[in-house]
Amino acid sequence: MTAAGFFAAAPDAALAALFVPFESAELQLPADGRVLFLRARAGMRLREMAQPGWLCEQGFMPFADELARNGLRVGEPAAGEVFPLVLVLPPRQRDEARALFARALLHTAPGGTVLASMPNAEGAKSGEADLARLAGAVQHQSKHKCRVFWSTPDAADIDQALLTEWLALDAPRAIVDGYVSRPGLFAWDRIDRASALLAAHLPGDLHGRVADLGAGYGYLASQVIARCPEVSAIDLYEAEARALEPARINLARAKHECGRELGVAVYWHDVTRGLAQRYDAIVSNPPFHQGRADLPELGRAFITSAAEALEPDGRLLIVANRHLPYEAILTARFRDVRTLVTQEGFKVIEAVGVRG
Repeated sequence: MTAAGFFAAAPDAALAALFVPFESAELQLPADGRVLFLRARAGMRLREMAQPGWLCEQGFMPFADELARNGLRVGEPAAGEVFPLVLVLPPRQRDEARALFARALLHTAPGGTVLASMPNAEGAKSGEADLARLAGAVQHQSKHKCRVFWSTPDAADIDQALLTEWLALDAPRAIVDGYVSRPGLFAWDRIDRASALLAAHLPGDLHGRVADLGAGYGYLASQVIARCPEVSAIDLYEAEARALEPARINLARAKHECGRELGVAVYWHDVTRGLAQRYDAIVSNPPFHQGRADLPELGRAFITSAAEALEPDGRLLIVANRHLPYEAILTARFRDVRTLVTQEGFKVIEAVGVRG
């Protein structure tokens, strides 16, 4: 099962609510059929509503793949391309959402509409207030414990200075210890405690070709470069496209500081699909959440992909919340499994030697 399959069963209230204004005739679909959908997610209602002129943008690879499997056109709008209707599913993180509202307005044709939907529990009222600050008058409806809000601004209504300011919120920025990140990524403005624990227990004799699965903005891979001088190449795999630019910046700095020849590559990839290359070692802080609920099956899928990509005597080093039940699959896939440390609610596990 790919990562999209792990999330597919979750009801998407925001997506269902997004189309309520069309059902109530508050809004009409554009006559020319051209719609841009930012942060689009697949679902039955989208399949019913979408037309050939719709363009769906989605940077999280499992969701992008699911949209494509549903027959939707997935991609990015060209610079300066505008649409009479722009749909948005804003994220919870406010700077990221503000940048998305600004992008939506950039791609809205004169007289066009920006329509957004957010769960009430994820800052919907704040999202509506932000769109109103940027675009002027906003209307809204409520459904499925979500708030649907939209604006059809005149050019004079749009706060151009605020638009420029909010567009810049998505740019990679310095956070801590010289790292660069951007709002909305996992642990975007700090060093994640679990990743730091794994970094502190990386064996100094890791060598050869290494992969970091679910690499985020590249902290753990940078630590591998700094702490493991026998590593000759490192590949990062990350499903969230917005993480790739910060990861490249951070790895370039780590490579420069280590002062040795090192192969470095960054891949936009769904790790649950498997890996095309072989590795001497793999490190990972695998994702395990769907919203606020644990989703340990996703972490187990990462372990499976790692086992299939490692050389016979390869090593896997992972960190996880202490309660997550990964030991059974690790023991089934590896000859030697041991916990290196348990601390602050996390555990670092080393698994060596892939079972045939």
